[in-house]
Amino acid sequence: MSQILDMVDIETIEKLADIINKKELSELTIADGERTITIKGKRPVPPPPAAMPFMGMPAQAPAAPEDTLAESEANAAAEISGNIVKAPIVGTFYAAPSPDKPPFVKIGDTVKKGDVIMIIESMKLMNEIQSDYDGVVDSILVSDGQTVEFDQPVMVIK
Repeated sequence: MSQILDMVDIETIEKLADIINKKELSELTIADGERTITIKGKRPVPPPPAAMPFMGMPAQAPAAPEDTLAESEANAAAEISGNIVKAPIVGTFYAAPSPDKPPFVKIGDTVKKGDVIMIIESMKLMNEIQSDYDGVVDSILVSDGQTVEFDQPVMVIK
């Protein structure tokens, strides 16, 4: 106890205790090298927060039998044929550079490799996404303003 009192005087401890009570803190720890002082308040330490799903990820659904998953993936692949443009990042899909401008591409438009075909906003940055393929836009799989996940199919170019 005397080492702690050498480190901090009684007046300082009382001021720290007042701060803990006024701010309704559960505890305050001060460390200086090897010496540490902890002042505990009346409020209990809150439990750690429950794990939250990653932003944009849906909560886990009950697992489907393996054969059902394989069948649904096969059906999805059969429905989508052509060059699939996937989202390179998590963000918000925008078909046009601004709400008052026409979309970069529409179904039936011809695109060349390197053409800007959409914007994905991520972390307040507007990322222009270029086509990796030459061809005709066959389908757009998401709607304007929709959140997209990494590697999610967004567009099909044939």
